[in-house]
Amino acid sequence: MMQRRTLFLAGTAALALAGTARAQEAGGSTFESVQRTKRLRVAAFPGADPYFRKDLASGTWTGAGVVMAQDIAGYFDAQLEFVESTYGNAVLDLQANKIDLGFAMTPTPRRALSIDFSNPYLMNSYGVIAKPGFTPRSWADLNHPELRVAIELGSVHETAARSFAPKAQIMGFKLGNETLLALQAGHVDCLCIAGFQGLMAAKRNPSLGKFFVLQDPVLVLPSCIGIRAEPDGQWRRFLNAWADYNRGTEQVRKWMMDGLTANGLQAADVPPEITF
Repeated sequence: MMQRRTLFLAGTAALALAGTARAQEAGGSTFESVQRTKRLRVAAFPGADPYFRKDLASGTWTGAGVVMAQDIAGYFDAQLEFVESTYGNAVLDLQANKIDLGFAMTPTPRRALSIDFSNPYLMNSYGVIAKPGFTPRSWADLNHPELRVAIELGSVHETAARSFAPKAQIMGFKLGNETLLALQAGHVDCLCIAGFQGLMAAKRNPSLGKFFVLQDPVLVLPSCIGIRAEPDGQWRRFLNAWADYNRGTEQVRKWMMDGLTANGLQAADVPPEITF
């Protein structure tokens, strides 16, 4: 009985996947859709400088992610449409066909069960913004029961904190801005965050504390473009070529540095542990 049930479930899953593939083919792939509609829908993450920053008065998005999205859209003569999301929701938004791509997504095995990824366009280091007076140098410095560590739910920051500081009090928040507010209010001792975002936040508001790239291990992971998993791989192949070309020519580095300097950071402010 158990064997027949297992075979039935496996067959049902296969039929569902086949049905999804047929539906995607009938409706057109993402590549075909962007070409046809001249519209590119991009996930925008509030508080994710230097990638995205929203002007609350005008609703306009700026940042390195916006510039990179504009470059991609230019190849299709497409108009950009920014869809506000979070790192935790971006996978669901891709699956639900609400967006066509999401920047700054690390290809974890769990995410890869649900979506696809481009080749890396940069490598990102991870660490923490620590409250004044707290100077952690390694992940072990966080791994204490009395330490309160803020993370954005669904992010790689969360995975890192839970993996390397399991004894700490991990406090999850839905939005990146909420983690910053928790640190500012003294509700947490540090905020686990990616390197570029951490540098930006600490520069903009020095009262938060200082950003530290943590050692043992130095966590460096690829930043990729998240996309829907589709039978037609043309969208992924295009984005792979885009990522490889712009990383190889150091155009991505220029875009990222432009995003940093627009907010008061200079090349000298970037620690050597943070690579591009």
